[in-house]
Amino acid sequence: MRKLHSAYNASMSSDRASFSSSLIAWQQSHGRNDLPWQGKDPYRVWLSEIMLQQTQVATVIPYYLRFVDAFPSVGALAQASEDAVLACWSGLGYYARGRNLHKAARMIMALHGGVFPKRHEDILNLPGVGRSTAAAISAQAFGEKRAILDGNVRRVLARHCGIAGHGKAVEDELWRIAESLLPDRDVAIYTQALMDMGAMLCKRSSPMCGSCPVRTGCVAFDTGRVHELPTPKPRKRLPERHARFLIALNDGMIMLERRGSRGIWGGLWSLPQLEDGIDLHDWEIVERIEMPGLVHTFTHFRLCISPVVLRLSERPKHQGEHAWMRVDEALQAAIPAPVRNLLLSL
Repeated sequence: MRKLHSAYNASMSSDRASFSSSLIAWQQSHGRNDLPWQGKDPYRVWLSEIMLQQTQVATVIPYYLRFVDAFPSVGALAQASEDAVLACWSGLGYYARGRNLHKAARMIMALHGGVFPKRHEDILNLPGVGRSTAAAISAQAFGEKRAILDGNVRRVLARHCGIAGHGKAVEDELWRIAESLLPDRDVAIYTQALMDMGAMLCKRSSPMCGSCPVRTGCVAFDTGRVHELPTPKPRKRLPERHARFLIALNDGMIMLERRGSRGIWGGLWSLPQLEDGIDLHDWEIVERIEMPGLVHTFTHFRLCISPVVLRLSERPKHQGEHAWMRVDEALQAAIPAPVRNLLLSL
């Protein structure tokens, strides 16, 4: 850790106030100040922070607007069914986030009287809320002096302070730096500035160093290592899984099956899979069509989907939780993105 500390001490410790004040001034003039969740409403800040986990702002905005229209308060979210919540979340991905939002809303109703908790420890105890997310909520909704360290902020600090490598030691060092740079005032603006910097200027590729308000003293810029930092993790080839999705149709209706609460797409409605032990011998198949395959990439694997359309003369008995819906109804249900795409292609 000596090299990490020396790089940090050389570039930052002499003028920490300049770093935060420069970012705050830049954010007020050039940052994103018109995002629909910005303000002091902790419910909306919390919702946006969960949605923004591993998802870009441009993707989140329409989902956020639809979600707050359907569930304008913690109470409305808590009273909704999980089906309704996941249907509104459908297409945003990482569905555990939607399930955790629902659980957290019910926890807030039960433990905090329906009022979003202000204590940082209580926020951190909500399902789906980690250290950086809790800090972002505390800083933006309540003005608390809390450091965040999401992907954008890691990149900004790693470059500015010349922090190379990855692993727990590097993570601990970045947290130490993030906490040491916190200003004594305007913490909410500073927090937004860090996120905006990573998204707008200090981008992973094609960073706009010429417009950076804290370019002076940036170790990566001064040493020509902007494209080397942060140190990329070695890429592993994603394993592949294969599945045959059955698109069973009868009289304008399609069969969907609810997945278990765990695993990918937990709690969502999906197409039955041949691998689930479905016996087609008892199905009255009028027509069978093999559709072109498609690939859906998750964080840890690639799912290769082979869709098979089965037109049936009657609806078969099928074990497990299933339902027959019109295609337009199915498109309004809580279904994963590749299933939605398949239904739209029919």
